[in-house]
Amino acid sequence: MTRPLIHSTALLALAFTLSQSARGVGPGTRVLLDAHNAYPERGQWSTRLDDALATGLPLAIEQDLHWRTAHGGPPQSVVAHDDDALEGAPTLDAYFFARIRPIMERALAETRRETWPLITLNLDFKDNTPAHLDAVWALLGKYDAWLTTAPRTATPERAEPLVNGPLLVLTGSDTAQRRRFHDEVPVGATLRAFGAMPPVPVPGATKTIRARRAMLMTSAQHITATADNFVRWVNFPWSVIEAGGQKTAGAWVPADSVRLHTFVRRAHAQGFWIRFYTLDGFTPAEDRGFTASYNFGSRAAAAARWRAALATGVDFVATDQYADFAALRRSSGRREAPGPIFHGR
Repeated sequence: MTRPLIHSTALLALAFTLSQSARGVGPGTRVLLDAHNAYPERGQWSTRLDDALATGLPLAIEQDLHWRTAHGGPPQSVVAHDDDALEGAPTLDAYFFARIRPIMERALAETRRETWPLITLNLDFKDNTPAHLDAVWALLGKYDAWLTTAPRTATPERAEPLVNGPLLVLTGSDTAQRRRFHDEVPVGATLRAFGAMPPVPVPGATKTIRARRAMLMTSAQHITATADNFVRWVNFPWSVIEAGGQKTAGAWVPADSVRLHTFVRRAHAQGFWIRFYTLDGFTPAEDRGFTASYNFGSRAAAAARWRAALATGVDFVATDQYADFAALRRSSGRREAPGPIFHGR
């Protein structure tokens, strides 16, 4: 009795992949730099967003969001890494949307829709309070003309074709985000952002045990769903590919490539974009406020993983080393950028 349902689900996933691929943005069609933590921290690293944009388009940009309520003035969604660094943190509107406005306006004027979306905004919510999600929903509405969208339908299990705009917005896997950005959107209205598949729970009494069990799980066990009208991507720590993740990774070996390939192939077959985070390789002298747990220890070690991600078709490769990754991608022969970036303000 279940075989027709499985067959139907697989066909829906395949139809989604083909429809999006025809538009040039589907799973497996582009390998993009995902500029990790592209915002200032405690008054430092103020050029991160410009550094990311300087690598060329298209690209993805991550912004971590907190709901600031205790520093005077009205509550605001601000861009910051830690909840004790909110005073003085810029708002998402002033920091991100104001910066990309010239790029978006030029894109709309040129109407080179085959290159869209030019920027994928990855919103990492650190606070899922309803007021915060409401504020971001309203903010996205302010820039509705820029957005890649889909119609909100009464059949959420079916992924409708995207209506491409120059900006694609991704959210996370939290149920509160799905509720605000999909369930509460009236049927017939427009979806402004798209969520991630919730991670499959891995049992275990300790983090070490869970990590070991995660490595024993296949890609099909990690990616159990198919894309629907809201959930369109999967997001993984590197520890599902190499045991222990960046800090304990050894030499990159063929077995690692095989495992990475199976994850990418599975994600794309299920209609998902796939992202891995965060692939860095830096010495203490090269540290620019990066996260130590994401460090392979050298640029050469990170580059081995970047090359593998390029070869296997990872859609979003998160790294803090924007220029290094972009240079390696260019040298590999992949050219995702449609043309020179416009830097006007």
